[in-house]
Amino acid sequence: MTLPSVPYGRQSIDQSDVEAVVAAMASDWLTTGPRVGQFEADIAAVAGAPAVAVSNGTTALHAAYAAARVGPGDEVVTTPMTFVATASCAAMLGATVVFADVEDDTANLDPAAVETLVTPRTKAITAVDYAGHPAEYDALRKIAERVDAVLIADAAHAIGSSYHGRPVGTLADLTTLSFFPTKNLTTAEGGAVVSTRPDLLERARTFRTVGLVRDPERLRYPDEGGWHQEVHEFGLNYRLPDLLCALGSSQLRRLAEFKARRAYLTARYDVLLADVPGLRLPVRREGADPMRHLYPVRVLDGRRREVYDRMRAAGILVQVNYIPVYWHPVFEDLGYRRGMCPVAEAFYAEELSLPLFVDLGDDDQDRVVETLRDIVGS
Repeated sequence: MTLPSVPYGRQSIDQSDVEAVVAAMASDWLTTGPRVGQFEADIAAVAGAPAVAVSNGTTALHAAYAAARVGPGDEVVTTPMTFVATASCAAMLGATVVFADVEDDTANLDPAAVETLVTPRTKAITAVDYAGHPAEYDALRKIAERVDAVLIADAAHAIGSSYHGRPVGTLADLTTLSFFPTKNLTTAEGGAVVSTRPDLLERARTFRTVGLVRDPERLRYPDEGGWHQEVHEFGLNYRLPDLLCALGSSQLRRLAEFKARRAYLTARYDVLLADVPGLRLPVRREGADPMRHLYPVRVLDGRRREVYDRMRAAGILVQVNYIPVYWHPVFEDLGYRRGMCPVAEAFYAEELSLPLFVDLGDDDQDRVVETLRDIVGS
């Protein structure tokens, strides 16, 4: 009998989620209504700072860079060990992306590497909380302040995580979140921008709403009429509808449960794989309380491709996260070359993400471990 495949990640939807969405569908609001504000308040309660809901994690990054006024002539220092949007959204606004290498143990942006690359043109420094483990924000903050740059956290993996007791959302000037189905909670597609700075948050909110200004105190022509609205700076329609915000608020009520399950599965992997030769397991630094989005192992001795192929052939749908961003042809065509960030490239050559999601059962996790043990040991 062929066993069903085990995905590397998937959403967890229960009856309360279904009921929340059905209630939204039966209401007067499907797009921007009261559930948007409620979801933003619910995010803020977890993230520790006010939030603006947007249509996905990529649009969250675009809105954050726009809020930071990133544009032509600016430089954005970021990590290559991330999904391409962390860099491409800055490039699309006309900035030059400067890739700094990562730390060997966490695959997070290395502050020492950033220190050597910032210039007076650095407008933003963007870290990524790889696999849910927060980056070294205290060190990055000092560098950002020295060059008057905005510190941005791409926390697409990390809602529910904290750093020295401070929740994600309070660690940078701007924080972006993703609620894609494989993330720590889902709104199907969806994301958010969180900020401790009201000026940045308001710019992000205006940008995600096509640049429209309705506040009478901000209008250039306030006496035009009650219908009047103005665009002072261009924006885009990056709104997240009530329907999906209803799902998000329901999911957030289960976030502690999600975190506990992910922590249990992570600890179980740690024990079950501890004695497997040829593997290097993920670390947790002192002061970090990650909500693990990924369980990234490193397959040594040049065997990652082989192990990937054999695991997937066995129905274990492992993944690789990520191709170094500047390896993508779009960056290659801009003049970026392989070899720029050797630590990141070495990490990529070995990285393999094992299945990790809330509804992963112990039996399926055992199957993942046993299959990996057999392949690595052969």
